Parts: sequence; structure tokens; C-alpha cells
Amino acid sequence: MFAFAATPLLVQSANSVTLLLMTELADKNGHLDRAHSDALPLGPRSLVWRYFGDNRMYLIGPRPAVLQNMLAELGQGVYEHSTFFADTAERLRRTIPPIFNTVYGSEDENAGLQVRDFHHHVKGDMPGSDGVAGGRYHALDPDTYFWAHATFVEQNFYFADTFVKPLTYAEKEQLYRESKTWYRRYGVSEKPMPATYAEFEQYWDQMMTQVLVAHPSAKYGVGYVVKGFPRPEAVHPLIWRLAAPVFNPLAGFLTTGGLPPRARELLQLPWTAKQERRYQRFAALCRSRPVNWIWDHLPMRVRYSGYAVKGYARS
Repeated sequence: MFAFAATPLLVQSANSVTLLLMTELADKNGHLDRAHSDALPLGPRSLVWRYFGDNRMYLIGPRPAVLQNMLAELGQGVYEHSTFFADTAERLRRTIPPIFNTVYGSEDENAGLQVRDFHHHVKGDMPGSDGVAGGRYHALDPDTYFWAHATFVEQNFYFADTFVKPLTYAEKEQLYRESKTWYRRYGVSEKPMPATYAEFEQYWDQMMTQVLVAHPSAKYGVGYVVKGFPRPEAVHPLIWRLAAPVFNPLAGFLTTGGLPPRARELLQLPWTAKQERRYQRFAALCRSRPVNWIWDHLPMRVRYSGYAVKGYARS
């Protein structure tokens, strides 16, 4: 999700009336994890928990963030409201914890509502052309909000298939049903949410081929593939001067290789057949039994994010 500073929900205001209509809140107290026969629970035995907090997820690069910003309405919200361009590190520090806590936190401390509430004020006008207005956007528009979630769901499929082990169709169905529980924790309209994994696949293909565009926010997000990363503030200039020649090509390789071919095409990212072969060989090595065996025997605090470790410890 593209998170921003939260504002109180004033039910009597016109904005709140609109918001309530758009989000279809489950109830006033945020009790959102009611049982649904079409979904499966999150928890230590869920596939969402197994993969989402796995630290190998860094190997896919910024795949979900880039794809999110390729939806024009979402990209425009980031462009006009986010601190991402001015202070990327601060934006990530504010965004990542509530998203991970939505997955690994307890039902009583549902962080999904916090993520949703970050977006109350994120709205505006889409750019027009030839004097014609481009319409309005709102971060809590159901189609926009679900696309953000869909990229997180899809990253689990892509990460597991590419860098861990190919999922069976039954596992993909299970993971998707768990992701429906995850989405419902946000308290947002689920009208756009496909009912089954098969329908999610159709939805994803349609978004990739018919809806996504090369929005400036997405272009900015992958600009370092060509230009190189700026030096992080916490890194000494001399250290960065030594590290950048190694780090930049590797990050560019993982970023470009980790994007769907259609996204690379729209964003005009260079990618050759030779690079694709190298990427697939690297992925096959990561999936190999020896590498997985070594990884599985590392301490949990190494294998998983701190949010996942806390979730497993609590369960």
C-alpha cells in the first residue's frame, strides 16, 4: 500500500461519508476477522506467513512497488502525496511496519485499519489531455486499493516459484484463500477481489495487458537501473564509492529481472536474452536443494523479518 500520514475519521464530514461508502467498514470497532467460508486463516501454518516475511524476498527487487505505481490512479496518488521522492527511507520506515503487522500481528491489534487510515486524504484529479479533465482518484477507491494488495499477493507466488520451490496449484489456491483473509483486515470494500485463484489469474493478466501504464512514479522507481542508486545518507561517501560499482549492477539486475516482461516493455528497461538466461540460472541455484537446506538450517532471526519472528513467537 502507499502509506501517508493518518488523519482522524470525522463521520459527520462530507469526506467521511464518502469514505464510509467506499470502504464498507465491517463494524465500528474494526473486528474484521470474522469467519468466511471462502477464505483460510493466517497463522504459523499458513503459506502467507511462510513466504511473505522470508528475507529472501529481497531477491525479487521492488516488483510490487513498481507494479503498484503502474496503475495510473495509484501512481498519481504517490506522485502528488507521498514523501517517497523526497525521503525514500522515511517513507519505507513508516509504510513497512503496519503492512507486516497486518499479516503477522494479532487480530485484536489489527494494523490493517492503520494502513487504511493512512490513505483517507489521498485524493485528487487525474491529469487530462487536450483540455479534457482526467477524472478523479482516491486511494480508497476499491479498484485502486485492491490492486495494491494484489501486487503483494502475487509477489508471494512469484517469489516462491522463482527462488524457493514451484508451488502446486493446490498450494496457490491455499495461499490465495489466505490472502483474502489478509485483505479483509483492511476493512475496505472487497468488491474487486476475485473469488478464486483462477479468477485472480485472469484479473492479473488483464491488469498487465490492458490497464497498467508507464506512470512517472513507476519510471522514477526504476530509474536507478540506468542511473545507479543515490548514496544512502547513513553510508559514508568513501564506502559508497567502493560499494556502488558492485551494488548498482546487482540491484539493477535483480530489479529488471524481477519484473514481468510486459512491465519491462512499458518502462523501456533494457533486458537481453543473455541476461534472462543468467537470471534463470541464478534463480535455479537459489531453488536448489543444497541452498534450501542451508537456508532452512539458519537461525530464524536470519531467515525471517523481525515482524514474522514476533508473529511466530506469539503463536
